[in-house]
Amino acid sequence: MKKKLRIAITGPMGRMGKMLIQETKKNNSVSLKAALVQSNSPFIGQDVGKATGIDQIGISISNKLNIKEHDFDVLIDFTEPNATLKYLEYCNQFQKNIVIGTTGFSKQQLDIIKKYSKNISIVLSSNFSIGINLMFQLIKNTTKILGHQSDIDIIEYHHRNKIDAPSGTALTMGKIISQVMNWDLSEHSIYSRKGITGIREKEKIGFSSIRTGDIIGKHIVMFSSHGEEITLKHTASNRTSFAKGAIASALWLQKQKPGLFDMMDVLSFN
Repeated sequence: MKKKLRIAITGPMGRMGKMLIQETKKNNSVSLKAALVQSNSPFIGQDVGKATGIDQIGISISNKLNIKEHDFDVLIDFTEPNATLKYLEYCNQFQKNIVIGTTGFSKQQLDIIKKYSKNISIVLSSNFSIGINLMFQLIKNTTKILGHQSDIDIIEYHHRNKIDAPSGTALTMGKIISQVMNWDLSEHSIYSRKGITGIREKEKIGFSSIRTGDIIGKHIVMFSSHGEEITLKHTASNRTSFAKGAIASALWLQKQKPGLFDMMDVLSFN
């Protein structure tokens, strides 16, 4: 019988955490070994399946990752930057791979992730959906053709509880465009407009962020030139695709040498 990949999941009571728990239960190639929360969580000690509304699983929620009690192969993390770096340090110490879906990292924090990727295998992606990664490819190809003759705008919609803006996915789109255009994204972006702003500057990417209701995720990229407009759009109707993509990344990582990868690598788009 093929050995199952042992997975640890952080933030099991969050939106993505619950979805990851459900998908590990459905996937015959993986088994859940740990569910980790912050030290002040009221769910510590509870069965993770019962706490998340799934059948009893037999894994207790813990605030401490103990390699003797919770040995695993890959940790999947969709929390927040400071927590992610703590889990990353632990994975590095015990030579465990990690899949990171957290967004909002500073440049300094990203440098730390790159440093650890010399020792362990890491998938870091702003979005684990197959559809959004296909959209990344379409953005790259469209930019090659229309980038120099278009105004480019990225509009993203998310639920009211999302704390970072623009979204990590929107920033990834901006980075893809900037790489094709040979731009520095920080110098070629417009993040806000108010009052009499004058005519739009050329060679700028306009970002618009909307936070409202319970929208899971919608991203639109517009290439507008004289007389016509090309629009690329992706809408996520639930989080299942993100969870499946993260687990697929975890399985893919086990065959890789230490390094820093993204979902485009997992899907062999790079």
